[in-house]
Amino acid sequence: MKILMLSNAESVHTQRWVKALAERGYTIMLFTLSSSYNKDFFNLFDNVIVKKYVYRHSGTSLKNRILQRFEVFFVVKYVKQLIKEFHPDIVHAHYAVDYGTIASLSGFHPFVLSVWGSDVYGDPQLSFLSKQALRYKLSKADMILSTSLAMVKETNKYTSKTIEITPFGVETSFFCPATITRNDAFVVGNVKSLEPIYGIDTLIRAFKIVSDNNPSKAMVLKIVGDGSQYASLKALAERLKIDDKVIFVGRVPQSDLPNYYNSFDVAAFLSNKESFGVVAVEAMACECPVVVSDADGFTEVVEDNVTGFIVPKRDVEATATAIQKFIDNPDLRKTMGTAGRERVQRMFEWNENVKTMLEHYKRLIDNK
Repeated sequence: MKILMLSNAESVHTQRWVKALAERGYTIMLFTLSSSYNKDFFNLFDNVIVKKYVYRHSGTSLKNRILQRFEVFFVVKYVKQLIKEFHPDIVHAHYAVDYGTIASLSGFHPFVLSVWGSDVYGDPQLSFLSKQALRYKLSKADMILSTSLAMVKETNKYTSKTIEITPFGVETSFFCPATITRNDAFVVGNVKSLEPIYGIDTLIRAFKIVSDNNPSKAMVLKIVGDGSQYASLKALAERLKIDDKVIFVGRVPQSDLPNYYNSFDVAAFLSNKESFGVVAVEAMACECPVVVSDADGFTEVVEDNVTGFIVPKRDVEATATAIQKFIDNPDLRKTMGTAGRERVQRMFEWNENVKTMLEHYKRLIDNK
């Protein structure tokens, strides 16, 4: 099978799909609008070809955005040429904005469209035209895929088509429990971009309460990731006088994540919006219990009071109370950690998710 994939080559999600399909013997042509990406990663596979188009008018100014709207027709022409040369069995666009637009205008079928999150939660809210554009792209897709039921419900606001769920799970042989050398400190951890949507300020304020309530206990908050809020979040920790206990680790390679999850006593993810809680899945696979917000994506993957605790969004007090439970009852970490890994193995095993995707591909080709 030959698959033309339209997706962001810099995204770890794209890289995981390419790797999974290539390792199973499929031939992949990846078309990307990314100006830079890890070429060495894709060069590992003889059956992967990467093609890119870089907009001549980059940037987010109004003028450049308007010029890009016109330039997309040149991009579509280029992709049509790639289709003519590559002869794919399937065109699969990941993310409705940009890649979904290009694939829908290419006229190729079968066309699979995967929605990722902000392309249905955020972009359609911008204007009436954005809503209509999304409806058009969904109408052209022969199959629509979503990582979660919550995103299915959001996408169904713009189409009456059946939407298949393909969870973005984890490899439990990679994300797994491990013995980590650690001191006596109680460690709360977070792995997210430092952006407003992810509620890290709520976590810092909750950690302040927990720290004050346990003056004799060594406490550490590890924040893994980078982003636009780094300076303001660091300043918040300083104002709360807990900057000596809050460690901003920065961005780390995907390969290092299991070590961090295994070093946490509890992982806390307090997003204001979340289409699919992959970080919670990663943590649970490492037998790390979680405290998460009641954002839709988290409520699907976390079983409240079984694999962790679900708290209201932006609720500092409720978050602090949930974290305190793990301090008061250390056995909870083991009990909930074990339950979390079992849930991931049952519902979010990556190899099973890939198998589901391939079954969808086969069904489309057979119907064609």
